[in-house]
Amino acid sequence: MKLRPSTALALLLALATTAFASKEKPVIGLSLDTLKEERWQRDRDTFTAAVEKLGGTVKVQSANSDDTVQVRNIESLISLGVDVLVIVPHNGSAMTRAVKSANDAKIPVISYDRLILNASIDYYLSFDNIKVGEAQAAYAAERLPKDRPARIVRLYGAPTDNNAKMFKQGQDNILNPLIAAGKIEVVHEDWALDWKPENGKKIMNAALTKAGRNIDAVVASNDGIAGGAIQALTEDGLAGKVLVTGQDADLAACQRIQRGTQAMTVYKPLKNLATLAAQVAVDLAKGKKPAVASTLDNGAKQVPAVFEKVISVDKSNLAATVIADGFHSAASLR
Repeated sequence: MKLRPSTALALLLALATTAFASKEKPVIGLSLDTLKEERWQRDRDTFTAAVEKLGGTVKVQSANSDDTVQVRNIESLISLGVDVLVIVPHNGSAMTRAVKSANDAKIPVISYDRLILNASIDYYLSFDNIKVGEAQAAYAAERLPKDRPARIVRLYGAPTDNNAKMFKQGQDNILNPLIAAGKIEVVHEDWALDWKPENGKKIMNAALTKAGRNIDAVVASNDGIAGGAIQALTEDGLAGKVLVTGQDADLAACQRIQRGTQAMTVYKPLKNLATLAAQVAVDLAKGKKPAVASTLDNGAKQVPAVFEKVISVDKSNLAATVIADGFHSAASLR
């Protein structure tokens, strides 16, 4: 039966009204790579609280760093009929199929902090990850010996995480000219599978075996693997004698900074990013498309993107940053 234009328009308006009405209490699906790290627990809690404040609810799934489990989790959230998916991918290249399922179900997808590659996602919300790497490398470079070639170890993150490659790119921007000039020698480098601290320790042990104790700095891409490296340095009596960088301002890392065994971390105000993601997710659920100024090519499209700023933190500004923001209490760092 062919509908008259007026009848078809009325039907479309009715359907649109019904769809919008069902989004007054949106349900957001949050698919996390892992909840083993303190950082992701904070993201989950802040994001959930922000969505609830906006009148929605959140269904959370964690994949325990398993791509197969994460794809299954996302398909489960799709089957539950969530209005929007927010995904922190374990492997940005492995989520293509899951995102395609969301596309087919007309469910918007936000890639949170880590970029999903080669898939039609709606938004990418993250920190400026190249700036993170630059901050780590610049902090180390400024404090390395100048009277001889400095000897450093580089601990990269998970090879499956596109962010890890961006951190390395930022580090390269600072370190490569110094390496080319003979001012820095990289005595050992490797990637830490799944960002596990024990893998950071293994890489550091290998570096000590290969290069000996004469190491000036360890440019570690996050606090977890920095902690593993520091454990290896402690066993060799070198903790506090070798400069170690990190990222995420984890409580354990900030405590190490206070004690002097870790030199710095990169503080990423998670509250800002998680709150922004909650607002964008709820807006999408209600049929709104937030305008953003930046885009990033993920291999499939130019993705609308927002990049929050990051802050270098060491013992001199712990109080003015992570403590002042309420990220950690002063008492917890004693």
